[in-house]
Amino acid sequence: MQKLSTFFLNIIPRPLLIRLSYLVKPFVAFFLRGDKYTDPIDGQSYRKFLPYGYEKVRENVLAPGTLSLERHRLCWLYLKNETSFFSSKLKVLHFAPEQAFYKRFRKMKNLEYITTDLNSPIADVKADICNLPFADNEFDFIICNHVLEHIPDDTKAMEELYRILASNGTAILQIPLENDRQTTFEDDSITDSKERAKIFGQYDHVRIYGMDYFDKLASVGFSVEAVDYTKTFSEEEINTYRLAKGELLPVCKKN
Repeated sequence: MQKLSTFFLNIIPRPLLIRLSYLVKPFVAFFLRGDKYTDPIDGQSYRKFLPYGYEKVRENVLAPGTLSLERHRLCWLYLKNETSFFSSKLKVLHFAPEQAFYKRFRKMKNLEYITTDLNSPIADVKADICNLPFADNEFDFIICNHVLEHIPDDTKAMEELYRILASNGTAILQIPLENDRQTTFEDDSITDSKERAKIFGQYDHVRIYGMDYFDKLASVGFSVEAVDYTKTFSEEEINTYRLAKGELLPVCKKN
């Protein structure tokens, strides 16, 4: 199963994977139904989740019904429990919209929901994150999960995100973060895709973020909080929801 998962992730282009997953997931979700693990996004329970990963395959992390990963479920729980995302009138921009969220956010009557990406087949606006076609202070809420690690000029991208976020707005800007790494590592001289995957964890990543990520966000103007939201859950809940214990949520404000 690990080898098969890695093969599909590395061989099939991401836009095609998205389309194929819509067709396959109902059958997989039915086959894996059970009561051991629960996806808080759709409330469905399963006997196990699926494996996921490029270089390092993680077992039991991909929810069959929503195709959510640990980061999606953590973000969902935070939005639901700690913000007014599900009740207030908000104009929301969602980068590289994940299937776990896309249809649910689209149906929410309180949201003016806009999606953007360069390549995603489900994005409303095709745009470069470093040169966004949106007005200053346009969005009350921005969700940008696991995007910045793909962007060579992440400082410019952060500046654009800050520019379009409204005053008192909130941005959740998740990235693959190594909590025990102090300084972000990048090396443009590594060009071989297999070597990049080995070093950066994925062939199309350009850096490994360390804890200085939060300082970089602050340097463009954000007020940043590194939220360890898993601390609010018991060990049993962390296991039931299949969360990554200690994962930090970068919650950014524009004051």
